[in-house]
Amino acid sequence: MLFLYHLVISIIILFSPIIIVYRILKNKEDKKRFKEKFSITSKKRIKGKLVWFHGASVGEILSVMPLIKYYEKKNSIAQILVTTSTLSSSKVLQKYKFKKTTHQFYPIDSFFFTNRFLAFWKPCIAVFVDSEIWPCMFKNIKEQKIPLILLNARLTKKTFKRWINLKNFGKSTFKNITIAFPQNIDTEKYLKKLEIDKIRNLGNLKFAENFEKNLDKIEISLKKKLKRKKIWVASSTHKSEEVFCAKAHLQLKKKIKNLMTVIIPRHIHRSKDIILEIESLGLKVSNHSSKPKSLKNTDIYLVDTFGETKKFLEIASSVFLGGSIIQRGGQNPLEAARFGAKILHGPNIDNFKDVYKLLGSFNISKKIYTSTELGSSITFKRNKIIGNKIKHIGQKILKKTIKEIDYFLINEFKKT
Repeated sequence: MLFLYHLVISIIILFSPIIIVYRILKNKEDKKRFKEKFSITSKKRIKGKLVWFHGASVGEILSVMPLIKYYEKKNSIAQILVTTSTLSSSKVLQKYKFKKTTHQFYPIDSFFFTNRFLAFWKPCIAVFVDSEIWPCMFKNIKEQKIPLILLNARLTKKTFKRWINLKNFGKSTFKNITIAFPQNIDTEKYLKKLEIDKIRNLGNLKFAENFEKNLDKIEISLKKKLKRKKIWVASSTHKSEEVFCAKAHLQLKKKIKNLMTVIIPRHIHRSKDIILEIESLGLKVSNHSSKPKSLKNTDIYLVDTFGETKKFLEIASSVFLGGSIIQRGGQNPLEAARFGAKILHGPNIDNFKDVYKLLGSFNISKKIYTSTELGSSITFKRNKIIGNKIKHIGQKILKKTIKEIDYFLINEFKKT
């Protein structure tokens, strides 16, 4: 089965020039740095101990940002390598002025590229976040005796069935993991069936707070304009969900003066299409990147730049989380909940079932099915007490996680 997997990867590599060009034209790929996906590095390896974090995209990297900040301050760590697969995640990471942290795009999962990657970077520990499972890389990490941690692990029922049906291939891939820290009970159960040797449930690391005052505060001039408005936020929206929210705005606009809906799409390259769709409903749209002088007649404020979400969640009383009306499993509601916002979501939240169960117990989340329900559920008052409870949960999970990773780092240092 590993041979068949490698054959498929080889075919992808064969067609990769066409794929790369297409992605560059769609603004989904860096036209200079795409070479990193072929293990052609663009940064230097600093002499000393290197900790490696890998996450697919923005959400995964933001969840380990408190850990990156912690290891930035550790004198025993010379360099932190962060790899991701998406352009958006690399742009978000650029906003942080780290001294030790280096970003590279994750290499194609072939034996040649992964071996080349490991030979250059020589990590003392590899931390893979969420649902990132790569058979070739995992095998090579194991062979080089590098501790491999699956952090904040998440497996859906569908993904688990796919791996378990591959029988020996699935189990042999997961056997390469030194220890896994599942983010929920379902994942813990699935990992046990996949026969990982060590599993510890520390809780969901996404509860941990990652707020940078110098990065995540709204500019003073914009904040003054927003204060004149009644604001609610639609965050991490996907195709069709922007129109869904715009219709809720139309309903609310009939009874609320100075209403403005802030929409933060999951993929900002769709911004032009979103604007056209919303304007067809007769609503006025202002986009964040144009820095409008006035928001007087603005209905929808479209955030079309990377890494701006928390700025707007901080001032929102109600937040709709996208990926939940369509079949995407929902997006992380915790950032908004930490600020005490009321969380509104559609029925498709399989990715965060445990989180929403907790938020439901706090009575700050609500499932909605229609634009009419969304409009009638929006409030303009926050619950800061619940927000502080969520922050406290996050602090405890972060401390436990750091203790576990430090244990492996200390033992690894003793070997060298």
